[in-house]
Amino acid sequence: MAHIELLDETMRDGQQSLWGMRMQAGMALPVAPMVDRTGYRVVDLTGSSMFECLIKYCYENPWDGLDLMVDAMPRSLIRAGMRSNASVTFGVTPDALMDAWMRQLNVHGCRSFWVYDVLFNNDKTKRLAKLAKEFGAEVAGAIMFTLSPVHTDEYYAKQADELSVSDDIDTILLYDTAGVLEKERLTTLVPAIKAKSRGKPIEFHSNNLLGQSAKAYLDAVDLGVTILHTAVRPMANGPSVPSVEIITRNLELLGHTHNLDTSLFAPVADHFEKVGTAAGFLVNQHAEYDVMSIQHQVPGGMVGTLKAQLVQHGMSERLDAVLAETAVVRRELGYPGMATPFSQLVGTQAVLNIITGKRYSSIPDEVIQYAAGFYGQTAGPIDPNIMDVIMSSPRGKEVSSQPPAQPTIEELRKEYGTEDDDELILRALVAGEGLDKMRTSGPVKTTYPYLSSPELDQVARLMKIANSPVVQVKSADFELSLRKSS
Repeated sequence: MAHIELLDETMRDGQQSLWGMRMQAGMALPVAPMVDRTGYRVVDLTGSSMFECLIKYCYENPWDGLDLMVDAMPRSLIRAGMRSNASVTFGVTPDALMDAWMRQLNVHGCRSFWVYDVLFNNDKTKRLAKLAKEFGAEVAGAIMFTLSPVHTDEYYAKQADELSVSDDIDTILLYDTAGVLEKERLTTLVPAIKAKSRGKPIEFHSNNLLGQSAKAYLDAVDLGVTILHTAVRPMANGPSVPSVEIITRNLELLGHTHNLDTSLFAPVADHFEKVGTAAGFLVNQHAEYDVMSIQHQVPGGMVGTLKAQLVQHGMSERLDAVLAETAVVRRELGYPGMATPFSQLVGTQAVLNIITGKRYSSIPDEVIQYAAGFYGQTAGPIDPNIMDVIMSSPRGKEVSSQPPAQPTIEELRKEYGTEDDDELILRALVAGEGLDKMRTSGPVKTTYPYLSSPELDQVARLMKIANSPVVQVKSADFELSLRKSS
């Protein structure tokens, strides 16, 4: 029997997978103190994509929201995530900007990080880990799992060896974005990774896209994994991780121990179910076992993006064709792991191949940069014929001849016109217009406006029907005026 620690993904991967990264601080703050008291080893909270979405779509200052959440959870170790070489911009991010991102997250109270690179530029991961250690933070070196002929147990053991040799890496995180790991592969993979991890704890994160990740967690525990990633049930399953409710129950039934206060699960879950339902977001998801998911390995959140792209072109009925094409494109591009940014690169190329009717007739710059090696060494060789098509495309020569620049932090501050590194990060993420809208929207709201009584819900419905931001109620005894929150 083993003692298992649980990491909370409700407000990071849960909302990323189900809510499209639109969770504003006020949607979580009311129950943050309860999450803080639950006893999680770590509470995963943020990443650069969430910052970008909060600015662009919610007009909320993510630094201010992060400060409120950190202050609301003083007992908890707060985690943030980052890609080692492409976290602040979609393309390849300069090292100096990545360093600034790591520093500022620490300044704002994050003290746990998971750092990943799908192509395993492990030197960059270790550089960021060393910087985190200047603040006393812990770092999980991530091994992003994917199924392919080139991603063998030996391949992953090599990555574990290169990461764990650093004293600045505290844990090794096995991260299964497509939820494809089953007992047969775990039985050889986990021991191979453990043998090269120098005794460092192994974390396991598996998105439950095939409905089998909860069982995979139990199999992993039997193989020596001691840290599992979960979310409260409304924010779990489907493209998210297994629920903390079922995992703790199963652990207890099998004789394992944990430190969580299970009495706090229900009120936290009830809160997020109400918020998600009111906002029109997904809650209480499940998934069925689909062999096509194993072939394309597109993460759940990315499926929604592909659907949206097809709708824009009036081709929503072609999703299955795009997913099949994604599997082909992935093979042709050397089997990149299907996590950001490569799930987007592969998926977007597949969409373009379908909507144009001619494969690789339109090629995004980022695909050219990937083929040129700007993101790092590909896991497998790119199909020679496809490489020729990419490099002979109209943009191929121009893009491939311009490797990413490595400006200093001083040069970046001058480029973006600020000496404030919080502001530098925001300007690097989003162009000026988006930031302007964020700044004019007022301070971060500390509650979600649609969480209210049945009476106020009825008022909100009346406002919607009347298409008016104000409702006035008058009687002989009182006069009341209600204005819709901005």
